[in-house]
Amino acid sequence: MRLFIAAIVLVWSSNLELNAQDSKINWMSVEEVTEALKADPRPIMMDVYTAWCGPCKMMMANTFTNQNLIAYVNKNFYAVKFDAESPTPVTFKGQVFSNPTYDPNKRGRNGVHELSRMLGVNAYPTIVYFNEKFDVITPISGYKQPQQLQVLLTFFSEVYSSDIPSDKMQPLWDNHSANFKGTW
Repeated sequence: MRLFIAAIVLVWSSNLELNAQDSKINWMSVEEVTEALKADPRPIMMDVYTAWCGPCKMMMANTFTNQNLIAYVNKNFYAVKFDAESPTPVTFKGQVFSNPTYDPNKRGRNGVHELSRMLGVNAYPTIVYFNEKFDVITPISGYKQPQQLQVLLTFFSEVYSSDIPSDKMQPLWDNHSANFKGTW
């Protein structure tokens, strides 16, 4: 009987460990995504945040912990978490971006990273969506709940195509968002 109970506990704990692997978004660096795209192209979402941003912290705690969202993002996207005030240089599409105005002695707001500026980020949080070639589709600013992100994520992974002319994209978005029935 003890052996049977020990076996049950072992199976149960192994199951918990497997489930824990998918309980978080698989955040990657820009460089890691660049490499991953070579083997498995897919869209990218980049969460651009700052350490002092309250809504950014709320998204991390309330949105990016939703299990449905986590499963969808991990299956359909590469996800990048990028600190817009980081002092670390980043190589994006062969070009090195840095934060020359970063001051390590400064508390609170700091210099803005060149990559953030190049991506058109001017508010936090912002999620920048990219196609499978790491070309920017659009940045979307503001706090989003899981249900608000679901309509965006499904559009960029299931409807959007860089082969569709930009003048045809707005009607596709209008139709998708009007008929979308969220489940998260």
